[in-house]
Amino acid sequence: MTAHLEVRDAVGTIRLDRPPMNALDVATQDRLRELAEEATRRDDVRAVVLYGGEKVFAAGADIKEMQAMDHAAMVVRSKALQDSFTAVARIPKPVVAAVTGYALGGGCELALCADFRIAADNAKLGQPEILLGLIPGAGGTQRLARLVGPSRAKDLIFTGRHVRAEEALTIGLVDRVVPAAEVYEQAHAWAAALAKGPALALRAAKESIDAGLETDIDTGLTVERNWFAGLFATEDRERGMRSFVEEGPGKAKFL
Repeated sequence: MTAHLEVRDAVGTIRLDRPPMNALDVATQDRLRELAEEATRRDDVRAVVLYGGEKVFAAGADIKEMQAMDHAAMVVRSKALQDSFTAVARIPKPVVAAVTGYALGGGCELALCADFRIAADNAKLGQPEILLGLIPGAGGTQRLARLVGPSRAKDLIFTGRHVRAEEALTIGLVDRVVPAAEVYEQAHAWAAALAKGPALALRAAKESIDAGLETDIDTGLTVERNWFAGLFATEDRERGMRSFVEEGPGKAKFL
């Protein structure tokens, strides 16, 4: 398998495993979609970590495989490519990317599908597709612009340059920079802490934020209002409010 799912402490780690650089070939793309769907279904997975290993997150697409594709082949494949990454982005649970080494091209686009990104201090991120006469095709033009703004996204995509961890942190491409040896454990700890929270409320928060970014504010407020009211029918809401009244804030334990 080019990727697999490991579960510990209610955290599912989607681990890329295609040495030496975790190039995202067609088989790996399809496997990512399968694992994202599995993580979505499984009740024992309450948060997710995306991880490529100690040395590299993912250095991009398999260029040799892509070189052999003509226009007709890519017309068919490009939808499946985007669907695989969208499946990761739509996991209705908190998702954190643990970025080590290179996260380039498709690797950077995969990290963009997470809710939070923790990067090693030696990480390098970027969208170098322009250097191949292409543009990002797995969501990079859309998710990157939404994350860092259109001007910064255009800088990175137009030039194809790599961004070191500290600059990535400054522009908001990653959320935390830590020593390389600590990336996975910190990502797992972040996910494990959220895995103890109210699952449906976390899903509601994620879907409300993501849906709101893709529409006008009035529609976004409607999504928020419907989720907010709906949560009043949940056991987690009853448990959280009862704990607040009886014990004070922040002490509720959710199932």
